Amino acid sequence: MCLAIPGKIIAITEELDTTFRKGKVSFGGILKEINLFMVPEAQIGDYVLVHVGVAINIVDEEEAQKTFNYLKQMGEVEEIENNE
Repeated sequence: MCLAIPGKIIAITEELDTTFRKGKVSFGGILKEINLFMVPEAQIGDYVLVHVGVAINIVDEEEAQKTFNYLKQMGEVEEIENNE
């Protein structure tokens, strides 16, 4: 099953223009390079839902933490750790 995982943007690492950007996103301490083109308004410190390496939506911190904890309980976070 493919899920969107919430993570926190900790850095904007590449920015060709306002649309084509990449950033480092933390998933409970696991860092991944993520494409930010679908959320051009996203900034450092924002929480985003990430699906197959692309941030697809901005979410609030409380919802992100709740979702991440549920995924961790279900064992879905292990897939992120193993793909690092």
